[in-house]
Amino acid sequence: MFSGLKIWKWFVFIVGALALTSGQLHAQATLLLEEPYSYDGEFAGTGHAAVYLSRVCADSPTVLRRCAPGENGVVISRYHRVAGRDWIAIPLMPYLYAVDTAEDIPLVADRKVVDFLRQQYLEKIGIIESDGYQLTGSAYDRTTYGFRIATRPAQDDELIQILNSSPNKESYKLLSRNCADFAKKIINFYYPKSIHRSIIADLGVTTPKQSAKSLVHSAKRHPEMQLTTFIIPQVPGLKRSKPVHGVIESLVLAKKYVTPVLFFHPVLVGTVEAAYWTGWRFNPGKGALIFNANTSHSSNGDLSAALERPLCAAERRSYEKSISAIRQENNDSALEDWRKLQPSAEPQFDAEGRPVLQVQMEGRSFQVGICRGNALRLNAPPELAEQLLFSRLTQELKASNPARISEQQVKADWTLLKRAFEAREAGLLNDIELSNYGSR
Repeated sequence: MFSGLKIWKWFVFIVGALALTSGQLHAQATLLLEEPYSYDGEFAGTGHAAVYLSRVCADSPTVLRRCAPGENGVVISRYHRVAGRDWIAIPLMPYLYAVDTAEDIPLVADRKVVDFLRQQYLEKIGIIESDGYQLTGSAYDRTTYGFRIATRPAQDDELIQILNSSPNKESYKLLSRNCADFAKKIINFYYPKSIHRSIIADLGVTTPKQSAKSLVHSAKRHPEMQLTTFIIPQVPGLKRSKPVHGVIESLVLAKKYVTPVLFFHPVLVGTVEAAYWTGWRFNPGKGALIFNANTSHSSNGDLSAALERPLCAAERRSYEKSISAIRQENNDSALEDWRKLQPSAEPQFDAEGRPVLQVQMEGRSFQVGICRGNALRLNAPPELAEQLLFSRLTQELKASNPARISEQQVKADWTLLKRAFEAREAGLLNDIELSNYGSR
């Protein structure tokens, strides 16, 4: 039988353990591995690394503080030629989408919309450099993989003090002080030696992919890190980003490099490729959940509520068949092709500060809502919203491995599409009724 003292000790131990676990779950650091795009995607292919801190917020892009209730933390990274600073902190939602709330994220974004949103946000925070585009709207250009680990509040406070009190002047160096080096420094502050370089795979250069790979391996040995992996999907619209590579992968496995290297060093290429296939492979999306921005606003820094299971192949095929059926049933020549309207449309904000497109159609001008908060609330014909949502769903449902969209996200888009269809049907019915009344 336990004595009263022993029972009390066990009670204190259990309460303390629960308190510690709770504190870890609600204070998290996330390594962000971002796919390459544009010139980086075509040549180096190493992508970008940043760190999301759920309990750390900012009074300005260079002054950190603890988050207040309802705030969702910042993304912090090292940049080259931006405001003369070594690191800059941007709130999570603007960093990903260049807007403040999930309701304002464009359903489909072209280059004009992205540039417009970036410019408006950068002007608001007082950064006007040409390279400032790196700070905001990341999810329009690329898919990002998140590797979330548990942290303690006291660690966050110490990190804030260290970064605020240290010199923050640009010191970027491609081979020794790049974005991945900075991310390694932050993550290793919480869990020493959890991220390390690879002499073989990356010739000693710290890369985003190696950082993620070494963190995953470290988490297997240290379950207290409570690693969670997730994907932040690229917003439909722009050209899709490329798979992320390490240094040797980019040099040897890319077709544009492998031919000349193979010609001069066939043995080297064969050796490196054999090593790659036997141990260097790393799939950052394996077993990953999907980040849903529309549920992140209520997370208060804990992303758990915003992480959802990916859409399975059978569900994707079912939605594809449904979309095909709707297109066949509503083959209406009056419906404008959304892609034809976009080039001449001009991005603006509506009266509530949400993004819209000013569109010319059949000699008339309309404001087309392009985000979830205004897609069906403005004066544009509902068929334009239909075309916008058809475009979004068509791109979302493209097969990929791993899946990059969640079941809940597709359901939400499908529901919005049905509302647009019902609004158009109601409008056609009203026109018929008015026409019949006028002929009496």
